[in-house]
Amino acid sequence: MDRRTFLSWVSVGALASSLPVALAACTSEKTDTTATKPSDSAAPARADGFTVVGTVKDLDQAGFIQDKNFAAGPLLVIYDPTDKSKLVAVDSTCTHKGCTVDWKKDTKTLACPCHGSQFKPDGSVAKGPASKPLANFTVKTEGDSVLVKSA
Repeated sequence: MDRRTFLSWVSVGALASSLPVALAACTSEKTDTTATKPSDSAAPARADGFTVVGTVKDLDQAGFIQDKNFAAGPLLVIYDPTDKSKLVAVDSTCTHKGCTVDWKKDTKTLACPCHGSQFKPDGSVAKGPASKPLANFTVKTEGDSVLVKSA
């Protein structure tokens, strides 16, 4: 086998072995982040439509509450950076390709780790490629419980 043929086969082999990695990087699967909610099963909604998603203590300790099993979709609850007495609850599914966004307290943004989209705390788009905002939910506290309404 001459050198040209050998290098051709090595190039084809390198390309073929890197293809699965490239395809995996471009899939729309959601990233797995650690939820602060202790249970992996969805909590039942109350008669008024609100569901307990965590505690104020959880929110204070972690800076956010994430519930992947929320009835209306993956959920992220944070304190409103402009008014710490208010809470914000958004669907944590990026509107670009469906990855799970993460709360970045230092930049006060919701960031998608897959393609770099960034959202403001209210869910509006701060930086693309996403062009649609994150869905918002009604959120409140009762005692030490954080409750979110799914509809």
